[in-house]
Amino acid sequence: MAHLLRGKFGFKVSAGGLRPAVLSLSRVNFTSFNGGKYHQYDRNERIYRKKFLLDVNNLSRPFVIPRRSYGMLIARAVRGVLKIRYLLLGGAITGGMTVNKKYEEWRDGLPDLKWLDEVLPDTDQWRAFNKNLSTTLASFKNSIQLDPRIKQAGENKIAELRDWFDTRLENAIEAAEEQEKKENGFEKTERSINALRDFVEAAKTEVLKKGTVQAITFGGSDEGRKKAETLQQQVDQLQTEIMNVQIKYQKELEKLEKENRDLRQQYLLIKTNRKTPLKKIKKSLIDMYSEVLDELQGYDTSYSTADHLPRVVVVGDQSSGKTSVLEAIAQARIFPRGSGEMMTRAPVKVTLSEGPYHVAQFRDSDREYDLTKESELADLRREVEIRMRNSVRGGKTVSREVISMTVKGPGLQRMVLVDLPGIISTQTVDMATDTRDMIKHMTEHYMSNPNAIILCIQDGSVDAERSNVTDLVSKCDPNGRRTIFVLTKVDMAEELADPDRVRRILSGKLFPMKAIGYFAVVTGRGRKDDPIQTIREYEEKFFKTSKLFQSSKGIMSHQCTTRNLSLAVADRFWKMVRETVEQQADAFKATRFNLETEWKNSFPRLRESSRDELYERAKGEILDEVVNLSQVSAKKWDEILNEKLWEKLSNYVFEHIYLPAAQSGSQSTFNTMIDIKLKQWADEVLPTKSVEVGWEALQREFSDLMEKAKKSPDHDDIFDNLKHAVVDESIKRHSWEDKAIDVLRVIQINALEDRNVHDKHEWDTAVRFFEQSVREKLQHNEGTMYEMFGPSTTERWFKWKNCTEDQSKRRQVKSELDRVLHSDAKHPPTLSYDELTTVRKNLQTRNIEVDTDYIRETWYPIYRSHFLKQALLRAYDCRKSYYLYAQQGTDCEVNCSDVVLFWRIQQVLKVTSNALRQQIINREAKRLDKEIKSFLDELSDDDDKKVQLLTGKRVALAEELIRVRQIQEKLEEFINALNQEK
Repeated sequence: MAHLLRGKFGFKVSAGGLRPAVLSLSRVNFTSFNGGKYHQYDRNERIYRKKFLLDVNNLSRPFVIPRRSYGMLIARAVRGVLKIRYLLLGGAITGGMTVNKKYEEWRDGLPDLKWLDEVLPDTDQWRAFNKNLSTTLASFKNSIQLDPRIKQAGENKIAELRDWFDTRLENAIEAAEEQEKKENGFEKTERSINALRDFVEAAKTEVLKKGTVQAITFGGSDEGRKKAETLQQQVDQLQTEIMNVQIKYQKELEKLEKENRDLRQQYLLIKTNRKTPLKKIKKSLIDMYSEVLDELQGYDTSYSTADHLPRVVVVGDQSSGKTSVLEAIAQARIFPRGSGEMMTRAPVKVTLSEGPYHVAQFRDSDREYDLTKESELADLRREVEIRMRNSVRGGKTVSREVISMTVKGPGLQRMVLVDLPGIISTQTVDMATDTRDMIKHMTEHYMSNPNAIILCIQDGSVDAERSNVTDLVSKCDPNGRRTIFVLTKVDMAEELADPDRVRRILSGKLFPMKAIGYFAVVTGRGRKDDPIQTIREYEEKFFKTSKLFQSSKGIMSHQCTTRNLSLAVADRFWKMVRETVEQQADAFKATRFNLETEWKNSFPRLRESSRDELYERAKGEILDEVVNLSQVSAKKWDEILNEKLWEKLSNYVFEHIYLPAAQSGSQSTFNTMIDIKLKQWADEVLPTKSVEVGWEALQREFSDLMEKAKKSPDHDDIFDNLKHAVVDESIKRHSWEDKAIDVLRVIQINALEDRNVHDKHEWDTAVRFFEQSVREKLQHNEGTMYEMFGPSTTERWFKWKNCTEDQSKRRQVKSELDRVLHSDAKHPPTLSYDELTTVRKNLQTRNIEVDTDYIRETWYPIYRSHFLKQALLRAYDCRKSYYLYAQQGTDCEVNCSDVVLFWRIQQVLKVTSNALRQQIINREAKRLDKEIKSFLDELSDDDDKKVQLLTGKRVALAEELIRVRQIQEKLEEFINALNQEK
C-alpha cells in the first residue's frame, strides 16, 4: 500500500504518519490549480507530478483517498463553466478586434450565439447542478485548500478580462456614434452648399431691389435722373462685384462637392469592407462622338489635318430665338436669359442623347443636374452664366472658349449642337469694339466646316430684310446642301406678317439662300418662365388650329413643330457622320505617323512627355530642393549668416558707433557713447537688418541649391524657366515671421549688456576680429585716396601713369595736411580755423587757390587713414594685455576699449546668427516650402502659364503627338462602335 501510494501520488508512508514527498523548488517552472489538484511542472525532467494538498496539522489522522469519479466529476463541471466563459469572452474579443470598423460591419460581424442554447442547461438543471456542486465542494473544504496566491491571481485575471471587455464594448459604441456623425456630416455639407447658393442669390436680389426702388424715388426731375443714373452705375458695379464673389464661391462649392463625393465613396468602401471592382461603363455612341469633338476643340497643327467632323451649328441674329429652339430640342430651360441683353457670350456645345432620366452634366464636372426640378434648373443656368463670364477675359465681350455639356433624357434625339452668340448689327457702348467682327468671324469659322450642319434661325415676327445671318449662310453654303432653315415665333408672324410672305419663306422663295429643309416652330408664349412641356403643348395646339398653316397648300405637316425639326436634324447629322468619320480617322492616322517619325529623328532617346507630365517632374525636383534646405549643416548656416551679418552691419558699426566714440579723445566718454549707441542700435536698426540678412541667406542658399542642380548629369534644361519663376515668386511672397523680430531684439539686447571678456581665447578672437575689420576699412579708405590723389610716384615712373589736374592739386593739399598730423599725432578729427587758414596761405605761396570745403574734403580720408593705423597699433598692444585687463578692468594702462567693443559686437553676431539659424530651420524653411507648394498648385491649374514656362520644340512636338494619338484612338473606337450599331 505504501509502495502504491509512493509511486502514484508521490507520498511516503512511515512510522510517523503520512508526509508529502520533498520536491526541489529550484526546478519548479509554474503552478496552477485545476479540478482540486495541485500541478507541478519540472523544467529539467519534464515530469508531470500530481498530489493532493494536505492539512499539515491533521497528518496524524487516517488518510483517506477520495474516489477518482468524484474528482473527474468536479473537473468536468469546472471545465464546462470555464468553457462557456471563454466562449463568451471570445465573442467579446471578436467584437473588440473590429472596433476600428464601422458600426454596421461590427454589428454584422458578431458571432451567432444561438448554439449556446444547446450547450447551456436550463434553469432546473442549473439549480440541481449548483446544489450538487456546493455539497461536493463542502466535502472537499477540509481536505483541499487553494493557495492564496493562486486564488488572488485568478481573481485579478478575471477582473482584468472584464475591464478589457467593457473597454472594447465602449469603443465599439463610440465608433458607431462617430459613424452616425460622419453620415450626418455629409448632409450638413450639402445643406451648407445649398445655403451658400441661396445667400448669394438673396444678396443679388436685394441689391437689385434697392437699386430699382431708389431709382424710381429719384425719377422725375433732372437732379433725380442724375441721382438715378449714379445709383444705376452703383447697382451695376455691385452686380459685377456680386458676380465675382459668386464665381469665387462657385469654385469653392465645386471643391466641397468633390470632397463630399470622395467622402461618400470612401464611406461606401469602408462599409462594404472591400474595394468595389471598377467596371468599365459602356459609353453611348453619341457620348463617344462628343468626346472626339472635345479632343478636337482647340487642336492646332502645322499639318493639313483639320477638324471636318459634323456637328449642328445653331446660328441666327440676336434675340431671334435660337437658344429657345435649342432648349425646345433639349426639352429643358438650360440657358440663362435676359431682357435685351446678350446672354450667349461663348460657344456652348450640347450633346443630346437618350436616357432614362432627364439630367444635364458639364464635361469637366461630376455633378448631375436633375432637369425635372426647378431648383436644379436654376443652378444649371447660373453655372452656365458663370462659366460664360469666366471665359471672357481682357475686356472682351465674347469668347471662343467652348462650354461643353451633356443632356440626357427620354425621347431626346442623339446629336451634337453648338449654340453660338447671336449676330449683331449694332454695338452698344458697354461692348468691346471688336465684338461684332469677332462674332461674325466665329460664326464663319464654325460654318466653314464642310460637314457642319447649319441650323439657320430666323425670327418670323420681324421683317426678313433685317436679317444678317442669311447672307453669311449663303456665303458658307451657297448650294444649301447642309443648311436647315428654321422660322421661329410663327404664332406672332401669323398676326403681324403677311401670310403669303410666311408661305414664301417656308417654301424657300423669299431669301436668296438655299436649304435642304424649312421648318416652322413656336418656342414660347412670350413668357420666359414657361416650362418646356407647356410650350410644346401650346405649339401643337397652335399648328392644329392655325388658319395660316391649315390653309397653306405649300406647307407640309412635317415642316412644323420642334419634334419634327429634331428628327430631321438628327437624321441628317448621323448620315453625315457615317459619310465622313472614316476619312477623318485616316487623315489623323497619317498625321500621327508623320509626327512619330519626326520625334524619333529629333529625340530618339526620350519619351514623348506631355506638358503636364513635365510640369509634375519639375514640381518634384523643386520640392526636393526645398527639402535639401533642411540638409544644410548648422556650421554652414552659421558661416553664411555671420558673413552676411557683418557685411550688412559693418558700415553702420564703424560710421555710427565706433568712429564717433573713438574720436572723442576720452576713454570714459568712449564707453558712455558706446553704451548709448549700442542701445539705440539694438532697439532700432539691428533686429530689422538681422531679419533681412536671414531672409537673404535663405534666398541665397535656395538659389544656390537650384543652381547646383543644373550641374548634375540628370539635369534637364527644359525646366529652367519654370524653376526660375518659382524661385522669384516664392521670394516675393515670403516674409519673415513678425514675432521673430521681437524675440530677436530681446536676445540681442541681453547679449550687448555683457561688457566683460571671459577668457583669453575670446580676447584673442576679439583682437583678430578688430584687426581684420580695421584693415578692411583701411583698405577701402586707401582705394578712396587712390582715386582722390592719383597714382603714386613709383607707378608714374614705372607704369607711365599720370595724375589729373585735380589730383595734382589734392596732392599739394595733402602735403600740407600731412605736416599738421606729423606735428600732432593725437590731432582731433576736425581742423581748426587757424589750421585751415595756415594751409590756405601755404598753398597760395605755390599759386594754388582752394577753399575751406575743399581742404576739409581732402582732410577726411587722410585723417581716417591716420586714425585707423593708430587703431591697429592699439590692437597690437592689446594682443598680450588680457591678464592686465582682467586684473585692472577699465582702468587698465593699455587702452583696449575698442577691443572690448568689438568683442561685444562679436557676441551679438554669434547669438544673432544662432537665432536666425534656428528660425530658418524650424520655421522659415517650412513656411517657404508651403508657399512654393501653394504657387505650384496655382500653376497646375493655369494652363496658359505652363505654356509660357515650359516651351521649346520638344514640348510642342510631344503635345501635338499625344493629342493626335488620343484623337485617332478615339476615332477608331467610335468607328468600331458605329459599325457594330449598323
